[in-house]
Amino acid sequence: MKNFEIAKILYNISLYLEMEEEPFKPRAYEKAARSVEALTEDVSNIYKKGGIKALMEISGVGEHIAEKIEEMILTGKLEYYETLKKKIPVDIEGLTAIEGVGPKTVKTLYKKLKIKTVEQLEKIAKQGKISKLPNFGKKSEEDILSGIEFLKKNKGRFVLGHVLPQLKEIEEKLRKLPEVKKVDISGSTRRMKETIGDADILVVSDKPQKVMDFFTAMPDVMHIYGKGPTKSMVKLKNGLDADLRVIPEKSYGAALQYFTGNKDHNIALRKIAIEKGWKLNEYGIFDKHNKQMVGRREEEVYEKLGMKWIPPELRENTGEIQAAMKNKLPKLIGYNDLKGNLQIHTKWTDGTDSIKEMAEEAKKLGLEYIAITDHTKNLGFAGGLDERKLQQQKKEIEKINKEIRGITILSGAEVNILKNGSLDISNKALSELDVVGVSVHSNFNLPRSEQTNRIIKAIENEHIDILFHPTGRILQQREPYEVDIEKIIQAAKDTDTILEINASERMDLKDDHIRLAVNAGSKLIINSDAHNRNQIRFLEFGIAQARRGWAEARDVVNTRNLKRFLKMLKQ
Repeated sequence: MKNFEIAKILYNISLYLEMEEEPFKPRAYEKAARSVEALTEDVSNIYKKGGIKALMEISGVGEHIAEKIEEMILTGKLEYYETLKKKIPVDIEGLTAIEGVGPKTVKTLYKKLKIKTVEQLEKIAKQGKISKLPNFGKKSEEDILSGIEFLKKNKGRFVLGHVLPQLKEIEEKLRKLPEVKKVDISGSTRRMKETIGDADILVVSDKPQKVMDFFTAMPDVMHIYGKGPTKSMVKLKNGLDADLRVIPEKSYGAALQYFTGNKDHNIALRKIAIEKGWKLNEYGIFDKHNKQMVGRREEEVYEKLGMKWIPPELRENTGEIQAAMKNKLPKLIGYNDLKGNLQIHTKWTDGTDSIKEMAEEAKKLGLEYIAITDHTKNLGFAGGLDERKLQQQKKEIEKINKEIRGITILSGAEVNILKNGSLDISNKALSELDVVGVSVHSNFNLPRSEQTNRIIKAIENEHIDILFHPTGRILQQREPYEVDIEKIIQAAKDTDTILEINASERMDLKDDHIRLAVNAGSKLIINSDAHNRNQIRFLEFGIAQARRGWAEARDVVNTRNLKRFLKMLKQ
């Protein structure tokens, strides 16, 4: 079983256990699922190397859950999970994907109305039967229907961070084949879009049949749509469609450009070629006699059209072509430019690893400093820290800083913005921390002006350095709350508050907002929002998001060393 399959089962077990109102266990399974999902190494390989003991070294995985993972690896299923499914036979994953529908709600809907699927829930909600149940009402019914519409809108899309590890693994397998000369993932994956609809893989090979045989026979493949000498189409076990194309080497650069897209970017390039009397397609640029002029390298396609090579993340036809022609493309932040990570959670609240473990992992990844920003007291479900516990944690951080070399740990907090814009921790306690971020975790449905003013009031506090995940969205789970983002960006600049690019599945700020912030001269920061040590690697996706928002290293404060970073804080 692949990591995502094991993680999915562990997640679902946590939901079933929460439905049964089991104490502690649901959270344990959820934490283990998050850790497995974020692993860069295949779980089965970890097990082969060291058995149960090696599995227990994964964040949040104790002996009990390690045994469950072992059973899944060895048998391809889990008897415990099958028993839970039989007890209440509902689509727990699908139903709880609807915002506001938790496991206990699913149980009530099943007991009262025998609802098992999203389709049944939508039908019964449209009939007005949900609002007649105790503790529901018309608003709950409307919210459920709204949540179902949101799911439909995102159907067929996959969060990049969830599928990229597997796609890279496939790419590496193809690269190791002796028959393969070149291989690249193209499409929206190469453009590092937040979500993707499918995957396009290009290869150069003199023996395409062997490559196609290998590709279609991979254990990752669930279904083969078609298999030919130069193109094969499959569905992977994670549900993603993937196409493999074998390209002639003389046309590889043009094909890479063409299949990377996006569509509007390609149309604009073709128009430029036509204006010059040429033809541009996936095979190259051709003159009026249909003779290929360039096509082997992607860079020469852009050069021939009179512009600098354009990084894939910018290819959206939003001004990048004009900038490339004038040699005015931004010098985008690089994937190795970050020196710090300023939103990290530990087992002091809802994380799975200790402060020291998080610091050691960050050091391993080349970071120079991190901030521990566990949740504060108003977030009860995450075990938020009060003033006394924040002080205790600060002392613990000071102690660990004396033990560990090569990385500095800053004390911090993710403070809750209350409904009226005040904070759930005293100013005195905040003044003693190295770095403080604020965020909204409640009252998402306030009117636009009220939500905007609430956030602005919070960041006007002299102790607040960073606004975490400014619009509150979670990809494919929750829409952003209504805010005047331009007003918030300006307020952040006026108050010297840093705006976060959250690299988890939130991807918040989004690329359009990042570009607005860059143009406004507001300061940005890229954070992982890691809740276990494997998730620190999410920084890659935040950097990609920043690049798609035209951000340079100078726009992002944690590209600076620790001394320079601290000088940029409000405090």
